[in-house]
Amino acid sequence: MSTTPVDNNNARAPVTVSTLRHMKEQGEKIAMLTAYDASFAAVLDAAGVDVVLVGDSLGMVIQGHDTTVPVTIDDVVYHTRCVAARAGHMLVMADMPFMSFRDPAHALDNATRLMQEGGAHMVKLEGAVLDVVAALAGQGIPVCGHLGLQPQSIHKLGGYRVQGRGNEAAAAMREDALRMQDAGADVILLECVPVDVAREISGALDVPTIGIGAGVHCDGQVLVLQDLLGITPGRRPRFSQDFLSDVATPGGIPAAIARYVVAVKDGSFPGDEHSFS
Repeated sequence: MSTTPVDNNNARAPVTVSTLRHMKEQGEKIAMLTAYDASFAAVLDAAGVDVVLVGDSLGMVIQGHDTTVPVTIDDVVYHTRCVAARAGHMLVMADMPFMSFRDPAHALDNATRLMQEGGAHMVKLEGAVLDVVAALAGQGIPVCGHLGLQPQSIHKLGGYRVQGRGNEAAAAMREDALRMQDAGADVILLECVPVDVAREISGALDVPTIGIGAGVHCDGQVLVLQDLLGITPGRRPRFSQDFLSDVATPGGIPAAIARYVVAVKDGSFPGDEHSFS
């Protein structure tokens, strides 16, 4: 199968919340990647990526911080605006950074900025903050919840560790996911979660799940772009794969991104080596 990206933008309809729900219903995997600028957004769109995430991971891969905590709402608004300018048919999701959703009022103000100034179609927030999810959903703002490993809470967690191990923790995470869906979340992202727990949660929900280190049974997958390209400083996360060095055909970065999309769609990524038990 060719991994050379084909610019089929004229044939692609814009990806919406309804599109993602339909993809889950039809069993079609959702391919999602981070991006932080217009040039990479255009490459992702041409490669067939469904959702682009302007993640607070920009604090680590763009700004050089050790964690995502220093990222501000102004940072995310700026990078979202850059990505949205060339996002094409992708759904644009923007992270709500540390303490930008500490209560419903702050969350509504900052989500408004991400959509009006940044051009986001959906916002993502960490933790089972049900009142915030309900407030955003009540105002017609699409929401992606984020459970499992939550990088904004890394100092509380004491490190980057798999979450949801053990019957009690797994049951609590499943309950949080269902409650977030009931509160109005349109998507649930599961990070560093045992594969069996992610499979159970994905089967229990009507809304799509996106996995990162959560196994192949999620309805879609996301990676940080720099991890996919093998250029993240330091040790690459276990759940990622360097698709650039694995490209066997010409095409460089666009081919690597297209190869990722194909691997997500056909279920060959993630493999057991990218998952946790």
